[in-house]
Amino acid sequence: MTPDALSAAILTAVRAVFAERGLDSAVLPDTVAVERPRNPEHGDYATNIALQVAKRAGAAPRDLAGWLAEALESTNGIKSTDVAGPGFLNITLDAAAQGELARTIVTAGQSYGRTNTLEKTRINLEFVSANPTGPVHIGGVRWAAVGDSLARLLEASGAEVTREYYFNDHGAQIDRFARSLLAAARNEPTPEDGYGGDYIAEIAAEVLQINPNALSDANPQEVFRETGVALMFDEVKRSLHDFGVDFDVYFHENSLFESGAVDRAVATLREHGHIYEKDGAVWLRTTDFGDDKDRPIIKSNGEAAYIAGDAAYYLDKRARGFEVCIYMLGADHAGYVQRLRALAACAGDDPDHNIQVLIGQLVNLVKDGQPVRMSKRAGTVVTMAELVDAIGVDASRYVLARSSVNQTIDIDLNLWARRTNDNPVFYVQYVAARTAAVVRNAKDVGIVLDDNAFKPELLTHERESALLGALGEFPRVVAGAAELREPHRVAHYLESLAATYHRWYDECRVIPKGDEEITDLNRTRLWLNVATRTVVANGLGLLGVTAPERM
Repeated sequence: MTPDALSAAILTAVRAVFAERGLDSAVLPDTVAVERPRNPEHGDYATNIALQVAKRAGAAPRDLAGWLAEALESTNGIKSTDVAGPGFLNITLDAAAQGELARTIVTAGQSYGRTNTLEKTRINLEFVSANPTGPVHIGGVRWAAVGDSLARLLEASGAEVTREYYFNDHGAQIDRFARSLLAAARNEPTPEDGYGGDYIAEIAAEVLQINPNALSDANPQEVFRETGVALMFDEVKRSLHDFGVDFDVYFHENSLFESGAVDRAVATLREHGHIYEKDGAVWLRTTDFGDDKDRPIIKSNGEAAYIAGDAAYYLDKRARGFEVCIYMLGADHAGYVQRLRALAACAGDDPDHNIQVLIGQLVNLVKDGQPVRMSKRAGTVVTMAELVDAIGVDASRYVLARSSVNQTIDIDLNLWARRTNDNPVFYVQYVAARTAAVVRNAKDVGIVLDDNAFKPELLTHERESALLGALGEFPRVVAGAAELREPHRVAHYLESLAATYHRWYDECRVIPKGDEEITDLNRTRLWLNVATRTVVANGLGLLGVTAPERM
């Protein structure tokens, strides 16, 4: 019995009790929350539904819990119920009902853990979006790992997700990049406000290979801008692809200005009554929706202000049919959160639903107890390639997705490169490999998955109950991580599951010792072993990390 099935059974029983006792069923929720008790002696699951609704229904919580316990006694799969404290209900499943979960998981395979909680929701998820003026730096790598994991979680919850990269090809930073390339090609010093690093000289040389006459062109800076940006962006896309991250849309900022989208956005905001003019400029009244000050959207010189592009881009996403627009921004953009929310409200949208802004904190690398300094190639930052070279793609993705984006991360490269259990990604991947090894070794002695030999009522060991309980939580972990936009919850769950599996493995043998007879218990335990591998592989997959069969 899965937690969701138990929740449904409890809700059915509650409704029956309310009907029998003449209580008002309007106070009942759509679902009943069930949780695993911290103390296994209190049962397999607990619910506080009686405490939650008794007062509004005009009943005493302990009385309602008692009536509910009686109603659940005849429910298939429930062994016993117990009223505790002021009205908590502890529930113990019979072994067969709990053990059946192993077959459910194995049968579901890759679909186990997926839900339809966000079905028909179209989500635009914009992440990384680094300026195409250099390699992806460590902050962008964090968004690559977290953003792609979040996209996988949202899709696992039924949403239709578009991964989008906002290509910043409009503005002063591109001009500085072009001037830096031109200076490198001419063997001149880097401009004072330009970009340094070996990669500038490398790209300048590539531009000259593609266009040997670039320096003699009537407008050489434009040649280096156009070709250099394309080369840099190709490198960015290659590095992200090698990291397991691909985008559905690469949206060019410049297109907003060339297509007239900025002018249309200003007109739309004017129609909603939030535009006014002052001192020769056009202003957006964002203070109506919590911003600390109104924002000029068209400057007094007639140029579009930065927020004009933001407005055009947001409205473009909404026009493309996206119900929810998620922005993933760096720590230096914290001040943008309320501004973007106010902008959405000015456009007539619900900022609590239609737009969500996540801010990621800094990432620091440490090796041999010392901070890792800037990259020679990139000039000012540590890059994605250097992190991957140090600890690999799997460890990089896992460590970056493992912490809340609200936390600064210090990555100890020595720790994450180790193949020991103190390395969290190794610890979890080792379960994937160990479960696969158990399957291979079991097959060698004639133990295979056999539906006819599956006897869930035999899974009575306390370690088996704990492992089944942990496996049953996976769908709720996935749904919760998607709803809260927190992929790190999956990593924490996997590490806890790994510990639970190792304790089970140490005490509950799939393969009998020596000349011991193979029994249905051994065959049934193989199902539980494979169920664990299924969940670990599915969980790692949501983080974009492999589940190896051998290590």
